[in-house]
Amino acid sequence: MKMLQKIGVLLTILGLVIFTVIPFLGNYQLDEATTIASTKDIHSEAMVEVLKPMFGKIYTSNIAFIASFKEYFSTYNEALKSNQEWDKVIWDDYAFSITKASSMGPVNEQPLIFLSISIGLTILGGLLYILPLYRGVPEGIKNDGIFFSSMMARGWLGMITGAYLILFYIILYWFPEYLTNLVLMVDPISVFLSGGPASQWFLYGFIYSFAIVVMGLRMFRKYKGNNYQLIRTTSVMFFQLSFAFILPEILVLFNKPWHDFKNIWPLDYSFFYEYRLDGMINSGALGMFMLIFGILLIVIGVPLFTYFYGKRWYCSWVCGCGGLAETLGDPYRQLSDKSLKSWQIERYLVHGVLVFAVVMTGLTITNYFMGFELLGQATDQLHSIYGFAIGSIFAGVVGTGFYPFMGNRVWCRFGCPLAAYLGLVQRFKSRFRITTNGGQCISCGNCSTYCEMGIDVRWYAQRGQNIVRSSCVGCGVCSAVCPRGVLKLENGDEEGRINDMPIIIGNDSVKAKL
Repeated sequence: MKMLQKIGVLLTILGLVIFTVIPFLGNYQLDEATTIASTKDIHSEAMVEVLKPMFGKIYTSNIAFIASFKEYFSTYNEALKSNQEWDKVIWDDYAFSITKASSMGPVNEQPLIFLSISIGLTILGGLLYILPLYRGVPEGIKNDGIFFSSMMARGWLGMITGAYLILFYIILYWFPEYLTNLVLMVDPISVFLSGGPASQWFLYGFIYSFAIVVMGLRMFRKYKGNNYQLIRTTSVMFFQLSFAFILPEILVLFNKPWHDFKNIWPLDYSFFYEYRLDGMINSGALGMFMLIFGILLIVIGVPLFTYFYGKRWYCSWVCGCGGLAETLGDPYRQLSDKSLKSWQIERYLVHGVLVFAVVMTGLTITNYFMGFELLGQATDQLHSIYGFAIGSIFAGVVGTGFYPFMGNRVWCRFGCPLAAYLGLVQRFKSRFRITTNGGQCISCGNCSTYCEMGIDVRWYAQRGQNIVRSSCVGCGVCSAVCPRGVLKLENGDEEGRINDMPIIIGNDSVKAKL
């Protein structure tokens, strides 16, 4: 089995190397027809004139092609700006669409082959490593040697992994034209599901979904015997693969708006944007169902489900961000900061993002129903600021790229506005709590060590206090790693949920504070 796992590691590394090299393969050539097909009608004539010096030239790398495109495109726009001809400036960014359409290399000719030897090989290697894990070992969570692991304890492997993820997210969000070959690999799958070519977001959704599925299988191996962990892992795998990836693409196939039914405002911060509202309103009965369903989830669904089950119903069972954190990020859960300072920062930051999202959405809705007479297009600036700072940098670059540095729930703890909304309900009006039996606690610290949300669980357990924290996502790992069965996830009556007479275990004695 060890040999099989070593082969799996080698295949995974090989697949990632090929995945990294693929963007730089092939040649690029632009012509008039490609330019016209890749731009809007109102810009086609101007773009043909701007890019005419590139026509017929063969570029041996995407770097050279993109550099040439940006040089001509920027020169044209800067000349118009200097003359204050703002109505003629082309504000659309055509770098991705034109670069993709101009590719004429092997990836464009055999996309599925390259998909197989990159992402496919990585998945195969991951499975070969994961499936033999803990074979023949008794049930029970094993974290042996985790603090001596270079990958999982901020060692050099973890640093390289984090840097790779951060770089990938930066390119994905702001320089997708350099990933056109990777997007071409998944074009056949996109055409099959939605009837249209893939974008960088389809590529991301494809990788994201399979990361959750493959690492979800790792969860099955690690947490075997714990039905709660197995069921919730199955749940996040199902919702990501079906509701977040496949179903929205099928909607596009039937000429309906792309819509993730499990994504809820304010996490889905663009839900009330003009183009989203118009798209749903103009899509008949299904579009109106999307709109009404989304509003009902915000107003009724979130408070009701959180009252009965706590925020775990979403954060640990449905959410795609939580799904990636619980599967791909599980090896890094012990890296979350449990300090008081971290908790103070968390409270101000996550609620600050929620306030920002609420204010932005309120202004957006008001402006929409007033025919944009109140603020004009000024709300677009708010959207851009929020999308850049929160939707891209925080949720993407930091939220996932920092797994090996700060643990797997950085975004959920410090930035997710929906987590803040759910947390407020859970803290003040919910039946959910983690009960403790302080008399049985031996202060081993396992619960605090493996709390991905940075809660010092042991502090509560030593005092026999129920854990009622807005940040708790009810993952249940603290209960699973407790050797004495001190902790238990419960949905009980609200009365007695916050207990004021804890048992205090100290060096001198065990005291009941009356």
